[in-house]
Amino acid sequence: MAVMLQGVVATAALSSSAAFDSKGAQLPTVKFLLERKGGFLVDRSDRRLAVFASNARARSASRLVTNAVAAKTDKSTASAASKIGGHEILLFEALREGLEEEMDRDPRVCVMGEDVGHYGGSYKATKGLAKKYGDLRVLDTPIAENSFTGMAVGAAMTGLRPIVEGMNMGFLLLAFNQISNNCGMLHYTSGGQFKIPIVIRGPGGVGRQLGAEHSQRLESYFQSIPGIQMVACSTPYNAKGLMKAAIRSENPVILFEHVLLYNLKEKIPDEEYVLSLEEAEMVRPGEHITILTYSRMRYHVMQAAKTLVNKGYDPEVIDIRSLKPFDLYTIGNSVKKTHRVLIVEECMRTGGIGASLTAAINENFHDYLDAPIACLSSQDVPTPYAGTLEEWTVVQPAQIVTAVEQLCQ
Repeated sequence: MAVMLQGVVATAALSSSAAFDSKGAQLPTVKFLLERKGGFLVDRSDRRLAVFASNARARSASRLVTNAVAAKTDKSTASAASKIGGHEILLFEALREGLEEEMDRDPRVCVMGEDVGHYGGSYKATKGLAKKYGDLRVLDTPIAENSFTGMAVGAAMTGLRPIVEGMNMGFLLLAFNQISNNCGMLHYTSGGQFKIPIVIRGPGGVGRQLGAEHSQRLESYFQSIPGIQMVACSTPYNAKGLMKAAIRSENPVILFEHVLLYNLKEKIPDEEYVLSLEEAEMVRPGEHITILTYSRMRYHVMQAAKTLVNKGYDPEVIDIRSLKPFDLYTIGNSVKKTHRVLIVEECMRTGGIGASLTAAINENFHDYLDAPIACLSSQDVPTPYAGTLEEWTVVQPAQIVTAVEQLCQ
């Protein structure tokens, strides 16, 4: 471990820009939370989808929290039209491409984790990088998540920009102390003397018969940590754009990747682009209901949307992408248009992203709702190994269709 530390510290000498202003910008997530109203509890018990009384549409602007909706950020420099004439790429290759571009651009960027070096990572997201950049910038570590995550935090404090790969996101529970007490809080507890520009990424979610311990969805665990930003990629295009944005951010960012999406193929632009870490994606415009989702459930929702369209419904589908903070600008505008909301997530029902999103919408856009918010989540049970039982624990397209029909009655 001492040799590893010496290697990482030696890498800091690669750039004279390792020093930084002690008056670092405050975390946007902290600012966002300070603008919110006091704490709240969420009751996630099942309830009938009874339609609100007709007078619920009486909107009272004075009752809305005006500062709950952030100013809209500019669109990515790479528009959807620029995808024409790009190159086809798999999602894991898009992650590697974004990582490689940033390592070329900034010599302070380094990678560490189990088998990230000459093996190329458990899902090949770092394949070939050790040969190109050497063993100091692509550092193979022992099986000790708490140790190398803590080492990455120290490297970030000295001016490097480390990317930590968890071989499986469930293993990062071993580094929960380093992620929560160090990554999220050091900028604040040091009085702004330190920035922690670190990216923590890796595969997670329910795969195919990976068992309970390898099917974790840690977004529910990490969402309550002050100072942490969280994003979830779902396509090769946004995987690369979010990876580059996370590396350039001065804040600690957790990038969630789904184990079943690595082999998705999509055409992405040849030119460089960087996405916003705090902006949702409008996947399908619609008029009847807003469906909010992210990661793998995006595809279950779009499968259900085909059935819904054939039945005469016009759902609006939004990939929220930013799990913390939420893009309440995009979400709020959609709620004001459709007046109905369905949240679809793979996260656990109790204390999941859906619970926080439900609370945020009720707090800020309650007067625009014509029906209670519905949330479809995974069952609160360990994920079974048996394939048929595994499917029962995760939201399926037929359940989404049924929920939309009930909400739109």
